[in-house]
Amino acid sequence: MHHSHHHDHSHVHSHHGANGADRQLVRALVLTLGFAGIEAVTGWFANSLALLGDAGHMLTDASALGLAALAAVIARRPATRRHSFGMGRAEVIAALINGLFMLAIVSAIVVGAVRRLQTPTPVGGLTVMLVAGLGLAINGAVLFTLSRGEQSLNMRGAILHVLGDLLGSVAALMAGIVVVFTGWSPIDPLLSLFICGLILIASLRLLREALNIIMEGVPGHLDMDVIGYALARIEDIRSVHDLHVWTLSSGHYALSAHIEIDHMDQWEGVLQRCREILHDEFDIDHVTLQPEPQLHVLRPMPFPDERREGPRTAADH
Repeated sequence: MHHSHHHDHSHVHSHHGANGADRQLVRALVLTLGFAGIEAVTGWFANSLALLGDAGHMLTDASALGLAALAAVIARRPATRRHSFGMGRAEVIAALINGLFMLAIVSAIVVGAVRRLQTPTPVGGLTVMLVAGLGLAINGAVLFTLSRGEQSLNMRGAILHVLGDLLGSVAALMAGIVVVFTGWSPIDPLLSLFICGLILIASLRLLREALNIIMEGVPGHLDMDVIGYALARIEDIRSVHDLHVWTLSSGHYALSAHIEIDHMDQWEGVLQRCREILHDEFDIDHVTLQPEPQLHVLRPMPFPDERREGPRTAADH
């Protein structure tokens, strides 16, 4: 029996604004790295855990921003024989690494905060206030710069680090105010623990999404059943099976499926309607569909002798 396969591929990737995102990441890297040194030195002399923790955030963020910028450049490389889908997942890997970095930072700050609560030490409140206020302004500027770029998973990983720094600056500023006016030093580690809780939640969400992409899971905002029903409702489609949906890279989704139809001459129209629905309703542009003509069961033709003499028996042979 002759068996044929027909595939259609529609592959659309857009890198609009990618160069602008790279420049934003580089600007954010320069600002963050420069201020990390200032904050680390000041936090050491002021004996502030919140300030030192914020400096640690910013130093790690400088590495994270550099990694994100490098991943953005790699992701724009065209497809090759060895990487037929391109290098888009470099950004996903960068987001995964940045998320793991944040977990390490949170762990270190929590350990330090617990030790500080057990053994309170004096904090230079006024110095903390001044440097934290400056850090808040710089982190706010960096966050504003990054938020104007394309919101890929890679960019979100970079923003997560900067947001952690921004919250760290807020915590350090509040701790400095409380210490200056009340002298209650435990506020410094307590606020650090609170900020760590917020960062931990955001980090786990980023890691979950990055791992889902690497494991080729269905994107969180898409539902396989809804997509299958939408395709099955198209006229001339008998059934949809072997349906798969996954993420190629952040913001780019792919789908493959087998579509059962009555006759192959219906395929061109069915294919066009499938493309339109997948693009308009689900933002899926990389589509691989295989048509399968519905098989009709035919009665076997009788032997020529059977038409005249009736069914053969063993004795006839």
